[in-house]
Amino acid sequence: MSRLFDLDLLNALVVVAETGSLSAAAPRLCRSQSAVSEQIRKLEEMCGQPLFRRGKSGASLTPAGERLIGHARQLLALSDAAYRDMHAAQLAGELRLAITDYFRPGALPGILRRVRDQFPHLRLHVSIRKSALIEETAVSDEFDIGLSMAILDRPSRRSAAKRIKLRREPLLWVADRSFVMPDDGVLPLVVLPDTCSLQRFIARTLTAHRLPHTVMHSASGVGGLHLALAAGLGLTCLNASAVPADAVVLAAGNRLPPLPDVEFSLVPPRRDEPALVGKVRDMLAEQLS
Repeated sequence: MSRLFDLDLLNALVVVAETGSLSAAAPRLCRSQSAVSEQIRKLEEMCGQPLFRRGKSGASLTPAGERLIGHARQLLALSDAAYRDMHAAQLAGELRLAITDYFRPGALPGILRRVRDQFPHLRLHVSIRKSALIEETAVSDEFDIGLSMAILDRPSRRSAAKRIKLRREPLLWVADRSFVMPDDGVLPLVVLPDTCSLQRFIARTLTAHRLPHTVMHSASGVGGLHLALAAGLGLTCLNASAVPADAVVLAAGNRLPPLPDVEFSLVPPRRDEPALVGKVRDMLAEQLS
């Protein structure tokens, strides 16, 4: 007799793989960590082999898990497509998405792949931009939907905008495991160019605390920043979901000031925008939160 995979269990597999741990997947699945663990246990029992390797750094897929997750994404996409087709919600057309480089760089490709699989008739064009540029051009016709990051360093920040809030994360001081703090007290920084609002925030914060610092490397994007960190060139400040797996978090103290949270959100809808854009924004809010 054939066995049928439970879509809820397959969804748990995908979310754990995308978030990197059971604890991170739990809030996205609206379950406790123990409940998510039980879902993965049931799926592994059904498959007859382990699907994840568990360790201090989180959960990573085994070869069997890598094979199954491809099937899982296809089955989940077909399920979503069938549901939307039955509700006359098939989306078609072109849409331009501008997104900040800091938004979940490790998980974003998988999320966008699921969007593509769910809506095969939707042509989604993605451009990576700095949050400040997304904010400045929000009323222009350069993109249809924008996703930006704001540093919550002031109480009034983003209080007036009708935004769709996606997630809130802490900012963290991070460096490679091989990094050693210099004896001369000058903090070596790896950052993005000074057009980046986070880079300006780092410099402003260190200056306000009278902490000497110097830029050792300026990367063009978060991917380049990760490479500079891995080379041990210095330390930087990143939101939690943008911290690379092999980096360590440096505790705030005498040499490193405390940091605020950041908030990711979709910029407000434009007046008289096409209905397609509104539908996709709602769908992306569900997928990206």
